[in-house]
Amino acid sequence: MNFLIITHVNHIHKDDQYFGYGPYIGEMNIWLKYVNKVTIVAPLKNGNILPIDLSYQCDNIDFRNVPDFSFTSLKSRIISIYKLPIIFWNIYMAMKKADHIHLRCPGNMGLIACFVQILFPNKIKTAKYAGNWDPNSKQPWTYRLQKYLLKNTFLTKKMTVLVYGDWKNQSRNIKSFFTATYSDSEKEIIDKSFVNLYFKLLFVGSLVDGKRPLYAVKLIEGLIKKGYNVILDLYGDGLEKKNLENYIQTNNLEKYIFLKGNQNRETLKNAYKESNFVVLPSKSEGWPKAIAEGMFWGCVPIASKVSCVPSMLDFGNRGIMLEMNLDIDLNQIAKIIENEGAFTKKSKLALNWSQKYTTDIFEKEIKALLQV
Repeated sequence: MNFLIITHVNHIHKDDQYFGYGPYIGEMNIWLKYVNKVTIVAPLKNGNILPIDLSYQCDNIDFRNVPDFSFTSLKSRIISIYKLPIIFWNIYMAMKKADHIHLRCPGNMGLIACFVQILFPNKIKTAKYAGNWDPNSKQPWTYRLQKYLLKNTFLTKKMTVLVYGDWKNQSRNIKSFFTATYSDSEKEIIDKSFVNLYFKLLFVGSLVDGKRPLYAVKLIEGLIKKGYNVILDLYGDGLEKKNLENYIQTNNLEKYIFLKGNQNRETLKNAYKESNFVVLPSKSEGWPKAIAEGMFWGCVPIASKVSCVPSMLDFGNRGIMLEMNLDIDLNQIAKIIENEGAFTKKSKLALNWSQKYTTDIFEKEIKALLQV
C-alpha cells in the first residue's frame, strides 16, 4: 500500500531519516506499521533535531518537499500566490499515485489537500482533524473552510474524518476519535498521597499565547500568596518564553517556577509521575494531549473549558475546569489542596479514565481504518 500523508508539519532530513514534531511522528508511526510505502507531502526545513523530535519508522519513504505558506499578512499572501500552483501540483500527483490518502488538519497544507481530494472520489481517505471540532467555537476562516469541506459528503467521498469529542448533528463520515501516548504494558499503580512538603503542578505545551502559560504562572503566584507550598514546572518552548522569564524574575518566583524547555518522552513521563496536577489554561484545543497524559499518571487535571475538555474531565468530577477568573480558579484549586480525600478521588477517576485510551486500542482502530 502506498500511504500518502499531507501535513503542514515541518520536517528535517538527517542521516537518511526524516524528523518532525514527536507527538505527531509517534502517532504516524502506528499507522505506518501497516503500510509498505509512505509518501509525505510537507515542508522540509534546515535546523537542529530537538529532544521532542522523532523520526518516521518506515524503510520506504518518498518525501515531496513543498514550500510552506501563510495568509497572515499582505506580503505573505502575495508570496503564497506564487507558491500555490507548485503545492497544488505536488499534492495532485501524490494523490494520483496513492492507495490511501491521509490529511492532517487543520493547517495550510491540509486546506489545499481538502480541495484537491475532491478530484479523487473513488480513493479511500482519512483525515485527522487535530483542532477543536466544536461547531460553536470561534475559529479562523481557513479552519471553518476545512471543516466545511471535510464534512460535506457531496464533495468529499470515501473519507473518514477523525475528530475529538462527540458533537450533535454530524455528517455520516465524522468519527469521534482520540490520541494515545502510552501502552497497556506501561500502566502502573500510582499513589499520589500527600507525602511531599509541596504540591507540584505541571504545564506541558508550547509557550505561546494560545496556551496561556502566563495564566498558569499567575495561578502558582496566587497560591503562594495564599500560603500554599506549590511549585510549577513548565515543559515546552515558544515565543512567550522571554515574557515568562521576565515575569518570574520581576515577581521573585525563581524558587517556585522552573522553565524546563522541550524534553523527550521519558523525561515527561517521569515528570507526570512526580506531579500532583497538570494544568493547561489553553484558548483552544483538539485533544489536549498533555491533560490526557497527566491523567494517565494520576495527575488531577486543571484545564479551560474548550473543545472536548469538559467531557474528558467529566464536567469537573475528574478534575478542575477553569473559569479563567483568577480568584475563582484559585479557590477551586485551594479546596482540592486542602482536602486529600477529594484530591485522591479525582486522581483515581482521572487515571482510570485515561488508561482506557492506550496505544494498543489506538492501533486496533487504525488498523480497521486502513482496512488491512
